[in-house]
Amino acid sequence: MNPNPTSLEQKSPIPKCSSFLFLPILLGPLILLQLQSLNPSLPISFCPNPSISSHLCNQTTLLSMLRHSITFLPLKDLRFSHNPTAGNTWFMSSLPDSPDSVGEAYYIRLPSNSTNNRLLCISASDPHDGSRNSYALAYPEALPYNSTFLPGFTFVSDTFYDYNNLWHGLAALLPFARWHAANGCASPERWFLFHWGEVRKGMGMWVRTLAEVSSGGKVRVVEGGEAAGVVCFEEAVVARRNDVGMSNERKEEVYDLMRSRARIYCGLERKGGGNLGEIRMTLLFRVGSRSFKNETAVAGVFERECERVEGCRVRLVRSSNLTFCEQVTLMSETDILISPHGAQMTNMIFMDKNSSVMEFFPKGWLELAGGGQYVYRWLADWAGMRHQGQWRDSNGESCPFDDKDQCFTFYKDGTIGHDEAFFSQWAAQVLQETKVRKLKDASKRKNNGASQQGMHVTDFNHCCSCG
Repeated sequence: MNPNPTSLEQKSPIPKCSSFLFLPILLGPLILLQLQSLNPSLPISFCPNPSISSHLCNQTTLLSMLRHSITFLPLKDLRFSHNPTAGNTWFMSSLPDSPDSVGEAYYIRLPSNSTNNRLLCISASDPHDGSRNSYALAYPEALPYNSTFLPGFTFVSDTFYDYNNLWHGLAALLPFARWHAANGCASPERWFLFHWGEVRKGMGMWVRTLAEVSSGGKVRVVEGGEAAGVVCFEEAVVARRNDVGMSNERKEEVYDLMRSRARIYCGLERKGGGNLGEIRMTLLFRVGSRSFKNETAVAGVFERECERVEGCRVRLVRSSNLTFCEQVTLMSETDILISPHGAQMTNMIFMDKNSSVMEFFPKGWLELAGGGQYVYRWLADWAGMRHQGQWRDSNGESCPFDDKDQCFTFYKDGTIGHDEAFFSQWAAQVLQETKVRKLKDASKRKNNGASQQGMHVTDFNHCCSCG
């Protein structure tokens, strides 16, 4: 360990007043026991002068011993490689996490009584191997040599996926948005991002904007020179399981908050619901993988069915070139979302609750894609939408391989055909359900005295509900 004095951007918070001289006397026995538990081979009496062995060493020696007792462990524990999400997971595997109550997400909060109020310290600069990054716990009076103390509280996130894809990023944000709402709308000073213990230096723009909207402040990611050394956090909230543990009720509350705040952020306070008799249908097209083979034919089917319903209108859109607020605006003006399976469907969380979703898949997904093919059905349920089913293309080239993994790779990014008769019948059914629902909603809103054009009053009250 480097014996040089601690070099901090903001020095370790050690009091300068004379009362600090009594700290060793007051805390000495406790610290000695702590050191003994960390290193059983350490003698209880470690003062160099035998004549004062019954007394405590001076504060410099004591703090030095505390610093030397700090043990850094790998952020990614390779012993759990066969099952990374088991137990405490492979990220900070020595530290247990827990929900605040039944139905909440799992967190590690530091400092805490269970860790003797020690601070979390991280040394992480490797973006490729999480086992080469490390963490430790340290007393605030004895932080590691040459460490940087970061005041305020920090969100520390480890995800199995990434922070660029809309769906993956949303899953990582969910526990932090919930923590923010449940803790008086407290906003973090910074975020420290990891994927499998590998440091990440940023988020995709959509994910970053949603993080700012749902956590109440600008996202500042620990990176560069700051991340290269050891950093210790005054307070840290760690989430490493995404939304595991959260009940459907809690998830719906978070999506309500995200929807309301995103609309306010984008200047849409009075958007939502549309005209009483209007049904707004949006076809969200993809480019390349999982795109429709014949977009014109698919659009024609839904346009014809829409023309048969008074007040119906159709938008044909590609979301790839839209800004965050353009996507929020589009979804706030959509009652029926029609889209191939893909990350762009994550935007459904910005639609009015009880809106409808129609999803399409290429050939091969049902047999080979596993549970991941149902994520937007689950998201619709959690966000209060109506998932109206999935159409799966049964036509197309057959897989030439025997291996299932190779076959899924073969089918994964395939294109999607169409069935005009089925699409027409399906569209007519969903349009009729939507018309009936909107008429009922309009009647309720009218009876309650709510504005025909405005969002439900409770939605906007909820956006700032924290506690």
